[in-house]
Amino acid sequence: MQTCVPLFAGRSEHGGRGVRVCGTRAYGQLVGNRLTGTEVKGVRVAGETGEMTQRARYTYRLRVSATARAELEGEWGRCRWLWNECVARAKKAHADGELCGPARLDQMLTRARAVTPWLAEGASVPQQQIIRDFAASRTKALKDIRNRLPLKRRAGMPRHKKKHEVDPSLNYTRRGFRLKGGRLHLAGGIILTVVWSRPLPAEPSSVRVYRDHLGHWYASFVVLAPIEPLPPTGAVIGIDWGVRETATTTSDAHDLPHPRHGRKGQEKLSRYDRMMARRKPKKGQAGSKGYREAKRWRAKTYAKIARQRQDTARKWAKKVVRDHDVIAVEDFRPKFLARTSMARKAADAAIGATKQALIEMGRKHARDVRLVHPADTTMDCARCGARAKHALPLSERTYTCTACGAVSPRDKNSARVMLLRAGLDPAGVEGARPPGAPLREAA
Repeated sequence: MQTCVPLFAGRSEHGGRGVRVCGTRAYGQLVGNRLTGTEVKGVRVAGETGEMTQRARYTYRLRVSATARAELEGEWGRCRWLWNECVARAKKAHADGELCGPARLDQMLTRARAVTPWLAEGASVPQQQIIRDFAASRTKALKDIRNRLPLKRRAGMPRHKKKHEVDPSLNYTRRGFRLKGGRLHLAGGIILTVVWSRPLPAEPSSVRVYRDHLGHWYASFVVLAPIEPLPPTGAVIGIDWGVRETATTTSDAHDLPHPRHGRKGQEKLSRYDRMMARRKPKKGQAGSKGYREAKRWRAKTYAKIARQRQDTARKWAKKVVRDHDVIAVEDFRPKFLARTSMARKAADAAIGATKQALIEMGRKHARDVRLVHPADTTMDCARCGARAKHALPLSERTYTCTACGAVSPRDKNSARVMLLRAGLDPAGVEGARPPGAPLREAA
């Protein structure tokens, strides 16, 4: 029996219903919650007007002076030392059969700041937050062990953070930072210049200051932002994921061709790989300046390709969400493609990131996004509902129904099946089956 389960309760004045899971059964949680620059954390109804809001992250680039960089790295050194101390204390408590919760770790921090001047020089807010993060990480790992999850699905126990292997990341609650004159003032007298690429929709409740693998600093603010509903269009769309075309839809105008961003950047990547191979240092020796520069250029190229993929995904998702009220999406998980001959092309298509961007864009604009179970979607006929006895090989790109004789491109037929499985029978969509029609096997 087909089911549709809403992933969050509540309905806005504009009728937005959020994200639903559709298919042969209700299953799982959404795959990821991240947008480029905006990460949706939750949806709630705020105030007496019933306005729907969401907790979201807004990320901005920072311009960090040499003085501020040294202060941030000093704060991170203290927080990293605290994390490693928490790991050691937790291991000792486990060996002795004692409890080691956040309350006990907070007491440890209080005593350590009283007797260690170096630790007391830093702000207490990021140090308290690093203990909260450690406690949350350890609690999740212990919960997975109690629930006897498979090893591949378990969260690992917190481990030591090595100085040259972990990038700095500092969390500040509302009492640990303020915005003044367009600049970010952190506890401890650290002042940072923010590149305001867009305004914040509300007062932030917390901020995370971190450095990426290229050495760039960012500030990620958590705000309670209102949902921005779009005007209704009365249109629906079905989406099927693929490798030849990243997304095939029931509307030809909304198909997403393979962008090939990785293929276009492959020439530069190959050049940097050859430069690194020629300059590769011997074991135990530090890399030369040329080796480090080539390594950095390669990392920057990979980061540019990732940004291009995210930009393409968001622009396409915005177009689909703007033009349709209800979106039936195949809940395709491309992880298995990494073990096939299509691994490189599938990774370059960025199916997972594109699907994630579409889901979050639909939630942001109060659209009804329905995730459809992908089982047998290539075997069902969208016109009569008959199911083929055997799965189609990937080399066969045309679907021919042996029951009704319908012939259509394989991916287009699957996109129409998404609509039917999501409980939609729109007028004007080719191959739509009448509601309530029985599902029968092809002869």
